[in-house]
Amino acid sequence: MSERLSQFDKALLGLRSLVLSGEFTGQRRLSEVAFAERLGISRTPLRQAMDRLVAEGLLERIETGGCRVATFTPDDIADAIELRGVVEGTAARMAAERGVAEPLLADAAEVLDRIDGALRASGGVDFDEYIQANAWFHDLLARFADSPILRREIERMSLLPLASPSAFLSEQSAIPDFQDSLTYAQRQHRAILDAITNREGARAEALTREHARLALSNFTYLTEQQPMLAKRVPGLALVASE
Repeated sequence: MSERLSQFDKALLGLRSLVLSGEFTGQRRLSEVAFAERLGISRTPLRQAMDRLVAEGLLERIETGGCRVATFTPDDIADAIELRGVVEGTAARMAAERGVAEPLLADAAEVLDRIDGALRASGGVDFDEYIQANAWFHDLLARFADSPILRREIERMSLLPLASPSAFLSEQSAIPDFQDSLTYAQRQHRAILDAITNREGARAEALTREHARLALSNFTYLTEQQPMLAKRVPGLALVASE
């Protein structure tokens, strides 16, 4: 069982990386044999990985059989980011209304302190630390409402191309005034946690939805103002020009 799982994980990670790199065009049928040889795996775990990526929306079935890489319009990405904000916002509202266990609130406060430390690092922003802590905070946010259904949906939405809370963070070091953007995002983190702690459901939801829209601002900036930089962002290769 562990060997099968290991092969599946290898297939999933390898296939997802190849798809997001833009190496394969959206109209090209994917060859199971070629992928299996390239990733050094058998075709069974590869098919399982392809099924997973179909469910995630990165691949789509072809009527004649097999799969091809999905393509997305800028509107698709905007919709995916907006939808993540809706689901995360719902989780934040429900967390505020239901109340959150003290240990989870303490964990969130610790994570935000880590982000503050990353922003104040002596050599400039500690980007690796920021990305890791940011992902941790959003994971906690998904857990706050104690709803397996909501948590699963948030995880699913974050798998959509460029909709993840960390989708554009890896390239922000090359964006002018990026530190101001990160500092603003951190203020939003603090405000969201404050609203949840104080049981202000409507405020928590509104703040969380607004926070998600930062990803849309980054997407718009990269595609319209920094097209060369955009090529370095995993997933942007799947976005078709309008």
